Amino acid sequence: MPDPRPHLGEPLALDLLNTRWIENGPQDLLTEIAGLHTWLTSANLTDRATADEATWHAVLAARAAIYDVIVHASPAALNDVLAHGRIRRTLTDTGPAELVDVPDPVWLPAWLAADNLLELLRAAPDRIRQCAHPECVLFFYDTSKNGTRRWHSMATCGNRTKAARHYARKA
Repeated sequence: MPDPRPHLGEPLALDLLNTRWIENGPQDLLTEIAGLHTWLTSANLTDRATADEATWHAVLAARAAIYDVIVHASPAALNDVLAHGRIRRTLTDTGPAELVDVPDPVWLPAWLAADNLLELLRAAPDRIRQCAHPECVLFFYDTSKNGTRRWHSMATCGNRTKAARHYARKA
């Protein structure tokens, strides 16, 4: 099944959040296992994870936890997801390495998304944004030079907002 979501390509944590969107009403890619498979494929995780019920529940827990951190600044659930894995530092033949260590593979995609959120928060927490269009629920990581991006996509939400303002002025 091709990925039906209107906005792809965000960092893993935000890409997981963007499995919910508004298009002719609320949509949710993760309402079934087939949607999980679509997300794992889009996130290039099919070689590391299986789309099964246990992984589905773990990914849903991670999505809720990431949302709670970004929207409500509540870290408890994210810490619960992160407790399922760690970064193991080691010395290999080629030099120092950091290896992801998640003992239960069911939690790997969820843990990777939660860990990615930590990376984003460490780098630039103010660049994690929700689209400014009032009818959009998508998130993005602002990579613009001056950090003033407002919409997940200028072509959709940005144009709709500007057109609505234009028509409101004309009326």
